[in-house]
Amino acid sequence: MSTQMERAKNGVITTEMRTVADKEGLSSEEIRLRVTAGSIVIPANHNHTSLSPEGVGLGLKTKINVNLGISPECANLESELAKVRMALDMKAEAIMDLSNYGKTIEFRHRLIEMSPAMIGSVPMYDALGYLDKKLEDITPQEFLAVVEQHARDGVDFVTIHAGINKETAQHFRQTSRVTNIVSRGGSLLYAWMELTGQENPFYEYFDDLLDICTKYDVTISLGDACRPGSIADATDGAQISELIVMGELTQRAWRRNVQVMIEGPGHVPLHEVVTNVQLAKKLCHGAPFYILGPLVTDIAPGYDHITSAIGGALAASAGADFLCYVTPAEHLRLPTLDDVREGIVAVKLAAHAGDIAKGIPGAAEWDRKMSQARQDLNWEAMFGLALDRGKPERYRKESSPEHQDSCTMCGEMCSMRLMNRIMDK
Repeated sequence: MSTQMERAKNGVITTEMRTVADKEGLSSEEIRLRVTAGSIVIPANHNHTSLSPEGVGLGLKTKINVNLGISPECANLESELAKVRMALDMKAEAIMDLSNYGKTIEFRHRLIEMSPAMIGSVPMYDALGYLDKKLEDITPQEFLAVVEQHARDGVDFVTIHAGINKETAQHFRQTSRVTNIVSRGGSLLYAWMELTGQENPFYEYFDDLLDICTKYDVTISLGDACRPGSIADATDGAQISELIVMGELTQRAWRRNVQVMIEGPGHVPLHEVVTNVQLAKKLCHGAPFYILGPLVTDIAPGYDHITSAIGGALAASAGADFLCYVTPAEHLRLPTLDDVREGIVAVKLAAHAGDIAKGIPGAAEWDRKMSQARQDLNWEAMFGLALDRGKPERYRKESSPEHQDSCTMCGEMCSMRLMNRIMDK
């Protein structure tokens, strides 16, 4: 079977393109043209039969991703599946399986079977446990075999840190960083390169990786191994040198009709967020930009869902296409169910704020309906329009006013109530 990009280039409008067009309110032909150009991707593995396809990229609604997965410290498969169900209930468009321990295949199979959302993974995380080898004993062919296992299972996109080659690593060594390499996959590959003296296998054997992606129509999400882990390290030489390599790999993938996303930085001061989006779009030829956060300050452990939402809203307004959620537990622990909910709400707020700024059709209309419901003092309509209905409904019940056409904040001095009475005369 051919890939979405190959069929788009051949003038074919696929079922997935039609589905995306219907969701976005655009023509199928416009979707096809943007898939051809690489400015949008439709991650849709042939083996993910429960998928409801989504488009990510230029002119489309900003999508969100939720990270989940089992680890050595928290290997409870059922608790992670509960988070999956919550993410799906809250309409997350993507879930990334970051499992790195235990029943990774079982978890991935159940996730893909139940999920209409697109599924991503980082095969590098799974390699050590899957192969049961020391890092330095793993061969390039074995790394690729793990990628193919994920693709065969039905993963729609894979994060591959192919941009940290020997040249990029040299730039990193010459850069005095506060937090070195904070990407888990990137640090593993850098360590493998240092231990073996070999080139990054995903860079050296990139054509073999493209063979796998072509076979299953898996989208490559080019991971940013050198993303900054502190605002002091943002937009430095290591990050930019890797971004240049990612741009070269993007064009190589497109020539093979493999769809590509570019992953973006983690910690970026507010005044550099727009610059980072523009650099990624320019150096990577307009490929969709998938960004973690960015977190605009380093001082708020326990509240990083807020710091990332600030950066995410600005990034989305500047053209970022896909936001990865950050939970209050970031840097501290594996997130609980409540942490996941808080993270999803924060990132959805950021995505929606960005969509308003980008002029995405229908985005501002949602806000207009909420404003009208507020003016009408229509509480049920407000709850129905709320991003997360449960919390405002609970607040209203916990503090019930004497008059139902007001709240306990203003009571009889409610401006909406007063203006409705005066304007209705």
